[in-house]
Amino acid sequence: MGVVMFYHLTRSSPDDTLAMLLPRALGQGWRVMVRGRDPAVLERLDTRLWLDEAHPFLPHGVQGGPHDADQPILLGTGAIANGAQGLFLIDGAETTAEEARPLERVWLLFDGSDGGQLAAARAKWKALTEAGLPAQYWSEESGRWEKKAEKG
Repeated sequence: MGVVMFYHLTRSSPDDTLAMLLPRALGQGWRVMVRGRDPAVLERLDTRLWLDEAHPFLPHGVQGGPHDADQPILLGTGAIANGAQGLFLIDGAETTAEEARPLERVWLLFDGSDGGQLAAARAKWKALTEAGLPAQYWSEESGRWEKKAEKG
């Protein structure tokens, strides 16, 4: 059982935070899924991962293609389809304790200025930790990422 890591975004965008975290996950040898709720957000991320010269290329695909199972990074709205060991949740996407438990890592990125996302993250922290999953809360409020809380 891995750790669920809550990233409270106050300065960085989800895209910038993913650009920091995705290479680390791949460096561990993990396949990952980036799950969102809005296909337009995932399309924008797909374009950025292909064209952003400020960050190294990250091999990936968008869910629904013929090679989903082969993708090191799979962007989508549905179930994990690439044998991922890690799951990134953006844009209010959900997971369950049952889905998260066998994974090495789950990253939940939420916008600290969005009251709905903040409330949902708090509820998800409570639900997942009560289900016995270890969790960490990370904040960038000080200008750099700091672990502010840990449970389990």
